[in-house]
Amino acid sequence: MTTSNDLIRGLPSAVEVEGYIETLSNWGRWGAEDRLGTLNLITPQKRVEAAALVREGQVVSLSRDIDPEDADPLHTGIAKVQRFMGIGELEHHLGRGVSRFDGITDYVGIAAHGSNTHLDGLAHYSWDGKQYNNRLVTDTVTSIGGCLELSVRDAYEGIVSRGVLLDIVALHDGDWLEPGHAIGPEELEEAERRQKVTVGSGDVLLVHTGHVARTLQHGVARENGKVRQPGLHAGCLPWLRERDVATLASDAIQDVQPSGYPDVSFLRPIHTVGLVALGLWLIDNMELTELAAACAERGRWEFFFAMLPWRMAGVTSSATNPVAIF
Repeated sequence: MTTSNDLIRGLPSAVEVEGYIETLSNWGRWGAEDRLGTLNLITPQKRVEAAALVREGQVVSLSRDIDPEDADPLHTGIAKVQRFMGIGELEHHLGRGVSRFDGITDYVGIAAHGSNTHLDGLAHYSWDGKQYNNRLVTDTVTSIGGCLELSVRDAYEGIVSRGVLLDIVALHDGDWLEPGHAIGPEELEEAERRQKVTVGSGDVLLVHTGHVARTLQHGVARENGKVRQPGLHAGCLPWLRERDVATLASDAIQDVQPSGYPDVSFLRPIHTVGLVALGLWLIDNMELTELAAACAERGRWEFFFAMLPWRMAGVTSSATNPVAIF
C-alpha cells in the first residue's frame, strides 16, 4: 500500500516514462486521421450497456460551481471568471417605455483550465513538438486561429459511457488522501477488489482522492514553495493503456504533485503521456464527495456517466458539468 511519504515506490524511471510515448502509443490505432483517441473505445454497444445501469433515475452532479465572486478557490493561479451583466435588453434595442417587460443579458469569460471542473482536449499537451497521432504542433495550433485540430469540439457527441468510481480515499483512514500521496496501480486494483468492480474497455474511470474537499477546507498544501496534491503516479500509465480506459477523471489534476521527477519535462506525466501518446481525454477538478457517498450507500460503484462539453472550435478545454445517473 502506498502512503503519502512513499512517493517513489513503484515509480518508473524518467527513461521508462519517456519510452511510454512509444510503447503505450495509440498513434495510428484508429487510422492516421483519427482525432478521437480513446473515445473510439466508447462504442454504440458500450453506450447501450451503460444505459442499462439506470435503475433509479437518481442524478449526481460531478461538477463544482463556477463562481465569478470566487473564481479560484483551489488557488491554481490560472482560474479567472469574468461576468458583465446587461440590464435592459429591450430598452437597448427598442427604446425606453416601449414594453412592460425587459430582459437581462450577460457576458461570461472563463479561463477553462483552472479551479473549475473541465475537460482537457488532446491539443492541450505536446511532446517534442508533436501531439496525438503524430500531428505537429506548428500545424495544429496557432495563437490566432486556435486549435485547427484536436480541439474539444472533436468530442461533440459527448462522453457517454459506463462510469466507474475507484474510491482510493476509502482504502485509508480519513476524509481525503494526504497531499503528495502517489496512487499506484496496486491501489487501483485493491479498490477494484474491495468494491467488487472491474474497470474495462471504454469506461470512464473516476478516481476519488478527496483533494478538492481538503483544499476547500484547509487551503493549498505546499512544501518548499511547491504545491502538493494526491494523484496517480506515472506507473499507472501502462495500467490505463492495458485497461483501455476511455476517459480519466478525478477530483484533482490526475498527476500526483510533486510527480517524483526533478526534470520539469515530467512535471505531469499522466497528462503528457495520456494526452499525447494514448489520446486519453482527462477531466480535472471534479466534485466526487457526493458521488462517493452515493456509491457507498448503494454498494454500487458503476453508473451511467454523461458529459457534454462545449461544441466550440479551436479550444483546448471546456468547462463542463458531468453527471452520474443511478
